[in-house]
Amino acid sequence: MRERYAREALVAGFRILGEGQLALTKFLLLTDSPMDLRDFPRLLEHVLARVHWESDFFIFSNTSMDTLDYTSGKVNEGSKAILMGLGEPIRELPREFRSELPNGVTRAEVFCAGCLVLSGASYSDQPQQASRLAREPALEEWPMVVLHDDAGVAASTTDFLWSTWTRFEPAGDIYAAETKVIRHHLAYRAPIVIDARKKPTLPDELVVRDDIAKRVDQRWREYFPNEL
Repeated sequence: MRERYAREALVAGFRILGEGQLALTKFLLLTDSPMDLRDFPRLLEHVLARVHWESDFFIFSNTSMDTLDYTSGKVNEGSKAILMGLGEPIRELPREFRSELPNGVTRAEVFCAGCLVLSGASYSDQPQQASRLAREPALEEWPMVVLHDDAGVAASTTDFLWSTWTRFEPAGDIYAAETKVIRHHLAYRAPIVIDARKKPTLPDELVVRDDIAKRVDQRWREYFPNEL
């Protein structure tokens, strides 16, 4: 987004959230620097190095949601978020986790600089674990922490994006070390913890049978002869 005047990026963000099919967007990242959007880890690092959590992170509750998004537990009802990373970097991002694992966490993996993925207890056993982790001293240097059932999803961008964004709803599954109301705006203090564990309300995942996957691979050129 071009920042010709203060907060212009936010104006563009509001337009995106109200524009046709783009209104189904659940979590919108905004920056004013040219980025390769196909390189998501680098894009997220860029934003996390620049975001002012007190003023650049917005969660909008009680909004519409994609019919195929089940994270709120209600059809077509949910929430949205905007995360902005503008201007020059304001922090150095950690790239390695050196602390002891917090209680109840069995594994920690770095997805990208500034974003740590944790394996936690099941949601049914510890539904408040993400809230507690947001106040965990061992995590305070990490701007973003994502709580998963299996931190192994951090090894693949595709696995991380799919497993994270299909399992959390901004208003219901995001926590911060501290949240204050300033001029009717919720101002956050990092770390920001996203609870992307499987919730009891989520439907079972559809998994392709091995024989079907093998058949599609064998006949791919027949199905799509014009693809490279």
